[in-house]
Amino acid sequence: MTFSITAHDPQSKARTGTLTTDHGPIQTPIFMPVGTAGTVKAVHQRELETDVNAEIILGNTYHLYLRPGLDVLNGAGGLHGFNGWQRPILTDSGGYQVYSLSNTRKIKEEGVTFKSHIDGSSHRFTPEGVMDIQRTIGADIIMAFDECTPYPCEYGYARQSMEMTHRWLDRCIARFDGTDGYYGYRQTLFPIVQGSTYPDLRRQSAEVIASKEREGNAIGGLAVGEPAEEMYAMIELVNEILPADKPRYLMGVGTPANILEAIARGVDMFDCVMPTRNARHGLLFTTAGIINIKNEKWSRDYSPIDAELGGYASTFYSKSYLRHLFKADELLGGQIASLQNLTFYLWLVRQARTHIAAGDFISWKNEMVVRLMQRL
Repeated sequence: MTFSITAHDPQSKARTGTLTTDHGPIQTPIFMPVGTAGTVKAVHQRELETDVNAEIILGNTYHLYLRPGLDVLNGAGGLHGFNGWQRPILTDSGGYQVYSLSNTRKIKEEGVTFKSHIDGSSHRFTPEGVMDIQRTIGADIIMAFDECTPYPCEYGYARQSMEMTHRWLDRCIARFDGTDGYYGYRQTLFPIVQGSTYPDLRRQSAEVIASKEREGNAIGGLAVGEPAEEMYAMIELVNEILPADKPRYLMGVGTPANILEAIARGVDMFDCVMPTRNARHGLLFTTAGIINIKNEKWSRDYSPIDAELGGYASTFYSKSYLRHLFKADELLGGQIASLQNLTFYLWLVRQARTHIAAGDFISWKNEMVVRLMQRL
């Protein structure tokens, strides 16, 4: 994997770049649709390519390990062969999912023992095992195994967890560097900065992660309930330490405003379930603001869902029709809304790239944060 910076915004830390993998290039800043179990919910691969124009999608180690299982994935030639997506893929190590299973998992130095949410069977993740699993899944970018702490988090626990994450990282690196992929293309490993919202811990973690000199770095453990201003402060602190010539991935973030503010602070990569999850509940992100399509006010609005955004779903269907689909509990409603929201998120980062290159990103960002987060 290579990364080259192509433009800097003169008034902020925002930058554009090109991240190149064996499955193709990725223009940054970029948003990555989440395909947890090998599918971006309710969206065909063709639609991801031609309508949404996603340049990279995510899979999840925990979910794919449990179902369909490694034998099935290996037999298909990895996740690319299994789901037919031939652009880059990133896999989350499953650390966040293990964190979410607080009632059914035990964390020790050796690794994590947990029970499957599917059938209650017992399983164990170790740093080495998670590297092997992600080798089998075959993502272009794989994540180190870490512990994601909750918010709020007691200082002592946050420190102990961070230090264990660093020890796990050394084991991940040793296993990754000592093994080869299975499918004839290169993979790369991103470490993850932790430390909750404690500045000294975040600083220490960023220094450790930077010292590993990997091809990219991630910021984890944010967007777990802390105020947005605390998240932004941690991003600023960490990005002063992480190498500027390598991509920075802010995990699990977030709203359109979160993404624009993080871009201004030097973040290059984002993912979040929000576009598709909110879509399935009728909440639309549009170029004019946020719409709850279930509201009565849209029942006779025959205008396109989002004419300014463009794209098939956003311009072919009316707000009135989409509202009808949701009120009638038709599956097509969630599909159309998912296409709208994902198309919007990819439009947003493309617009950010355009304004960074033009040198007017900050003034555009300040206007858009207000506009895009208003309820219509």
